[in-house]
Amino acid sequence: MPDMPINVEVDPNEDTEWNDILRSKGIIPEKPPSPTPMIEEALNEARRLAHENRLEGKELDELAELEDEEDEDFLESYRQKRMNELSSITTASIYNQVYHLQKPDYSRDVTEASKKSHIFVLLTSSTGTNTESRVAAESWTLLAQRFGDVKFCQMRADLCIEGYPDRNTPTVLVYKDEQIVKQIVTLRELKGPQTKVADWEKVLVDLGAVKMGDSRLSKRPGQEEEEKTTGIRQGKTMQQADGDDSDWD
Repeated sequence: MPDMPINVEVDPNEDTEWNDILRSKGIIPEKPPSPTPMIEEALNEARRLAHENRLEGKELDELAELEDEEDEDFLESYRQKRMNELSSITTASIYNQVYHLQKPDYSRDVTEASKKSHIFVLLTSSTGTNTESRVAAESWTLLAQRFGDVKFCQMRADLCIEGYPDRNTPTVLVYKDEQIVKQIVTLRELKGPQTKVADWEKVLVDLGAVKMGDSRLSKRPGQEEEEKTTGIRQGKTMQQADGDDSDWD
């Protein structure tokens, strides 16, 4: 009677002499490398970045309040960095107002001007009863004053595009490098009549017109506390992941 094969269940992840023999014969796959070193490296990198960026977005007066808590040389280098950033913003802030467009000048004031900066064109309703047009126009004034390196323009839609449907207003056209890079028809994709400056700021950041972390951006309620605890939450998450994979050690 021939020998019957014996089926033995093998856990390929176990560290046993038998498994080593099976791996050497190619019968079971090599044990995957432990993810623990990678998790530890990611955790350390998250801590390093959180520490290096702890002063991001702080104003000069806030930096002055940290003189007793931070290394003097590091604080001075960061203060100089912030001053250079503010100087750069000031130099680039050449608009600081809403430009009311005329159709004959549209190509020059919008398309050609978009070679230098982002141009946001607000096309409003021809009537005074369109709530969303009024809300957008109010935000345009505030945004133009705050972000002078971005050009905010405004024009009645029917004067820009003959026969443009009033129901499609307000419409926002965003230009960069002579191209339309974003089109928003009514405020439906934002928050409708409840659209605030902060909602437009998100559009600015998403399109690269303003950098994330720019000190001119509005801070939503609780954001400062959230920023302080972000690094802590990230660290806890990574530690939990490390614990979950302890069986690989």
